[in-house]
Amino acid sequence: MAIDMNRTTIALPGQVSSEIWQKTQGSSAVMGLARRIALPGLGVTIPVITGDPEAAWVGETDKKPVKRGTLATKQMTPYTLAVIVPFSNQFRRDLPGLYDALVQRLPNALGKKFDQTVFGGVTAPGSNFDTLKGCTAQEIGTDAYKGLVAADADVAAHDGILSGWVLSPQGKAVLLNAVDGNKRPLFINSVAEGAVPMILGARASYSKGAYVADSTSAKKNVVGFGGDWTQAVYGTVEGVQITISDQATLEDGGTTINLFQQNMFAVRAEIEVGFRCDTTVFNKLTVTGT
Repeated sequence: MAIDMNRTTIALPGQVSSEIWQKTQGSSAVMGLARRIALPGLGVTIPVITGDPEAAWVGETDKKPVKRGTLATKQMTPYTLAVIVPFSNQFRRDLPGLYDALVQRLPNALGKKFDQTVFGGVTAPGSNFDTLKGCTAQEIGTDAYKGLVAADADVAAHDGILSGWVLSPQGKAVLLNAVDGNKRPLFINSVAEGAVPMILGARASYSKGAYVADSTSAKKNVVGFGGDWTQAVYGTVEGVQITISDQATLEDGGTTINLFQQNMFAVRAEIEVGFRCDTTVFNKLTVTGT
């Protein structure tokens, strides 16, 4: 775990930095489902399986078949995702309170933005970062079950196996409202559970980043995603890097914060991260809004 700090101010314990990184991974639905690899600072070329070899039956003494799978390659490039959080100097006197605040605030900010980028809610940082913005859409607002089955079938048609769903809070509400002909909930066993742990045999995760509002006249708001997460990979260079300063001047929208003058300090957290996937084995779930 790399830690870059101004040692003249606050020494951040290694376990706190590690906890921030672990919670960043925990707050990101994408990081929880995709496979993680170590990412060199200059990037790496990763293989993408586009076709599997096929076995065949052979008779005794017959030649065994030679069948090659097909591969493509993609370049995964690390891009920097960062956030700066200012604190009053009172936190400096209460180190346990500061550490708790860091662990609570920083991971959510990093994890949410990473998910928003993967799901197409914000612009990708570069051409070597895949997003699911253009994947096949399935409407679940009118018939949730039909739309989910259609997503599962489309992933299968592209030689994938749907292994996980990511729902936004809005998508969760749609599924909680889905009922059968006798007005019984389709996706929960009881009101006490109040969750959708599994959908069509695949586990469901939740992320605010999975909601993408449609600004066009169609109003097809994206409320979730489903896909074959074995075909998705993310990589990080060094985990989370932390820098602490009490001398900087920050621009917060239209407000200027002079840390020294205002008896404050700021913590900058950043990760170098990349994401690649086969977008054909993912579907997005939409609901027509107003």
